[in-house]
Amino acid sequence: MAVDSPIAPNGMGLSLKPNGATGTPIPPTAKLTDMMPLYRPTKLFRREPSASATNKASSVQSSILSISFDDQGSLLLTSESDNSMQIYNVVEGKHDKTHLSQKYGCNHAMFAHAKGCIIHSSTKINNTIRYLSTHDNSYLRYFEGHEKNVTCLALHPGQDHFLSCSEDNTLRIWDVSTKNACGKLLLNGAYLTAWDPSGNVFAVASPTAQSILLYDFRNYDKEPFSTFDILPYSQDSVIKGWNKLEFSNDGKNLLLGTTGRSHFLLDAFDGSLKAHLRRDERGGARRLAAGEHNPEHIDASSSEYRLPSTGDCCFSPDGRYVISGSRRENVLVWDTMAAAQDKNLKPCHELEYKGDSAVVAFNPRWNFFATGDKEVVFWVPDRDLMTS
Repeated sequence: MAVDSPIAPNGMGLSLKPNGATGTPIPPTAKLTDMMPLYRPTKLFRREPSASATNKASSVQSSILSISFDDQGSLLLTSESDNSMQIYNVVEGKHDKTHLSQKYGCNHAMFAHAKGCIIHSSTKINNTIRYLSTHDNSYLRYFEGHEKNVTCLALHPGQDHFLSCSEDNTLRIWDVSTKNACGKLLLNGAYLTAWDPSGNVFAVASPTAQSILLYDFRNYDKEPFSTFDILPYSQDSVIKGWNKLEFSNDGKNLLLGTTGRSHFLLDAFDGSLKAHLRRDERGGARRLAAGEHNPEHIDASSSEYRLPSTGDCCFSPDGRYVISGSRRENVLVWDTMAAAQDKNLKPCHELEYKGDSAVVAFNPRWNFFATGDKEVVFWVPDRDLMTS
C-alpha cells in the first residue's frame, strides 16, 4: 500500500489545478529561471513493506529503480525493487495505482505514447521487454531477443518506436505495433542510448569504449555519422560509471551522467566538453552504473548490495539547467549558460533535502520535478518565497 506523507510546511500537498485545495498554484508558464531556486520538497510518498512478507528480502522497504512522466506530464511512473510499478497522479498529488510484475520483475519502466500503456524491461526469468496496458493490467506484446540484461530503454519523441540496449552488446530498434525488432546494431558495451529532440538522430554511449556514437535514424544500418571520444575528458578520479545519456530539448547539449562526483556536459554537435558538472565529495547515491554488477559474494540482504538506477540527473525542459541528486543531502542545479572555469562548473543552486536522490525526472509540462530513492518526492516552487 502506498502511504503519502506531506513534508512541506503546514502539511501542504500538491495541486496544479486552478483554485485547488492547497491554495493558489504556481503558474505553469512562470519563467524557470525565476522558479529554480524556489523549489522545495513538497510531498513524500513512502511505501511500507507488505504485512504478509515471509522473508527478509521481501520485508525490506523497496527502492525505486526508474522514474518517468507521461507525455502530458499528468502521471508519474516508477519501477521498484519489489517487482511493482507505481503510478502517481501529479495534478492531484496522490498515489493512483499499483501494477505488479512478480513473475518477471520490472525496471526501466516508461509510459508509451498510447494512453495508459507502459513499456518495461524484465529482471527475472528472461530479458524480454513487455508492453503493458494499465487499463486492464494485461500485456499487449512481448519484445523478445535480448540475451542478457537490458540496460536502457528510450522512447522516440514522436513515433511509436523505442530503443533498447543490453549487456549482450546489441542495440535494438522496436516498433510497439510488432513483436519483432526493426533493426539491430552490434556494439561493444553499448549500455546507454538517447534520442535527440527531433527524433532523427539517436546517440549510443559505450563506457567500455569510452565513446558516444551518433546515428541517423533513417540510416541506422550505416556507420555512425559522428563519434565522440570521451577518454580525454575522463582522466579524473572523480569520474566513475556512466548511468544516464540525454539530449537537451533545444538539441544543443548532451548530458552524460555518472555515479561519481561529476557529470559531463557535452556539445551535441561536435562532442567537445563544455563542463564537468561538479558535485565534489558527495557523489551520487550508492547505485550501480549501466553494465555494472555486485560482486558474487554480496547477496541482496547485505548492506553492501547496490541496486541499479536509470540515472540521477536530467535537463530542465528549457534545456538551460541540469538537476542532479546527490548522496545523503540536497538536489544540485547547474546553469549550463554559466561560465565554467577550467571546464569545471559548480552548482548555481542547492535545493535542501536530507536523503539520497537516486533517480530524477523533470515534468515536461509543469514547473515540477520528482526524485526518488526509498520514496518518491514531489518538488514544486515555494509559493511563500515567490510573494516574499
